Amino acid sequence: MKPGIHPAYGPVVFRDSASGTAFLTRSTITGDKTIGWEDGHTYPLVDVEISSASHPFYTGTARVLDTAGRVERFERRYGAR
Repeated sequence: MKPGIHPAYGPVVFRDSASGTAFLTRSTITGDKTIGWEDGHTYPLVDVEISSASHPFYTGTARVLDTAGRVERFERRYGAR
């Protein structure tokens, strides 16, 4: 890798604003705010709108589409040919 062209890669805390859950991971993103973590160190904080802790797909609250009803509605509208 060329020196001096890549952003700094370090630990960052991502906090889900919907559920309040926080994750410590590594990223190139930086935040203006900081937070004290469980290990006693201070890390940059990035607030995100949605994460796996609040996304409907991962929490199991996703709606299941009724594909059979859609097919029947299509056939009623346009006729079974």
